[in-house]
Amino acid sequence: MPYPTETNTTLTVSQLNRAAGQLLSEHFWSVWVAGEISNLSAPSSGHLYFSLKDAQAQVRCAMFKNAQRGMKVKPENGKQVRVKAQVSLYEPRGDYQLIVESLEAAGEGQLQQAFAALKRKLADEGLFDAHHKQTLPALPDVIGVITSPSGAAVRDILTVLKRRFPAVAVIVYPVAVQGDHASYEIAQAIATANTDRRCDVLIVGRGGGSLEDLWAFNEERVARAIFASCLPVISAVGHETDFTIADFVADVRAPTPSAAAEQATPDGQLWLRHFVNTEQRLEQLIRRKIGQQQQSLAWLQQRLQQQHPGQKLANHAQRLDELEMRLNQAIQAKLRHHRHWLEAKTARLWQYHPATTLSQLGQRHRYLQQRLDKAMRHKLEQLNRRLAANSQTLHAVSPLATLNRGYALASNPVSGDIIRTSQQVKVGDPLTVRFGHGAVYSEVLSVE
Repeated sequence: MPYPTETNTTLTVSQLNRAAGQLLSEHFWSVWVAGEISNLSAPSSGHLYFSLKDAQAQVRCAMFKNAQRGMKVKPENGKQVRVKAQVSLYEPRGDYQLIVESLEAAGEGQLQQAFAALKRKLADEGLFDAHHKQTLPALPDVIGVITSPSGAAVRDILTVLKRRFPAVAVIVYPVAVQGDHASYEIAQAIATANTDRRCDVLIVGRGGGSLEDLWAFNEERVARAIFASCLPVISAVGHETDFTIADFVADVRAPTPSAAAEQATPDGQLWLRHFVNTEQRLEQLIRRKIGQQQQSLAWLQQRLQQQHPGQKLANHAQRLDELEMRLNQAIQAKLRHHRHWLEAKTARLWQYHPATTLSQLGQRHRYLQQRLDKAMRHKLEQLNRRLAANSQTLHAVSPLATLNRGYALASNPVSGDIIRTSQQVKVGDPLTVRFGHGAVYSEVLSVE
């Protein structure tokens, strides 16, 4: 719709919000905004709603579920991020907001620039050239693994090596894979492995993460240590989509740590099949050499073994062992069933145990006692304040306060009436005169 002017008819709220939203979308189709995440909300729909703020202002943001695919940064309150977004207006409430298309850590743009600059520098120096790449050994005796000893990567590598070719020995060089000192430790471990000369090939890597998490493998120190290595190096950093400087310098780049373990070792099943085939061919040659007489002897021995009582005993013993194992399994299963039943009953019994109820009631009693004490102290404080206020008010209107300023109060000692005028007395009448401190008894001598 056209933007309204002063000559247009009066707009409805919906028309105004729609026009304002179109104006924002046309002028801010795609912008990058940096700030701190706050008020993060993640409802069951999978969409994310949060505010992006700096020291002076904040703006609402919405990131729909489909825009979160491939997102490497986990949104958290207090995290500094940079978002690519479209500026829009949420028409039902008239709220100005950002529709976030992508989200990354605040410093990732600078890291990407540093990554590209170092990549160009090392490429110009020839560190990525193919003729520098070493060939991996076909059957290594020892594999060195340079990674964090507590991360998932080392577990994946060891699991694959054990499954694929368990005869290969493994030496783990424990290092930090992220942080300020990670690149130094990785480079030092590569140098140590080359000095030891105990390994035939090295696997250098870690699990996935953000660009900042993987940055140790983008350091020039690590790249030059890999290039200087006399041992072949397999780089296995992050996931398949992650690329680091170490990947380009290494002799072989593996998409994951598990893939690196597969590339470093031959397929044990293939070798086993090769050995089996060789054994079978050898057996065939031996059988041909021995001849028909040996085959006849084997046949006779086989018949003798089939009819031998020892064979029947062995068969029965095997059957007995099988039945014994089945019985033990059945007993163990029954015991587990009763143990679980007993644990469940015990747990239910403890729920209704008097000690539990008494403990709960005791806690309730202490809580109520504390509330009562607090309420009584509060009430006493109120009454004390009220008494003090009333005392001050009473003192302000008390005749004693007036007497203390030098005045006196005359009264009839018989009736107790206050004498306010001379007409209330006559000569000879007794009087009581009260001062601020003390009183005197007198007699009227004259009346004026």
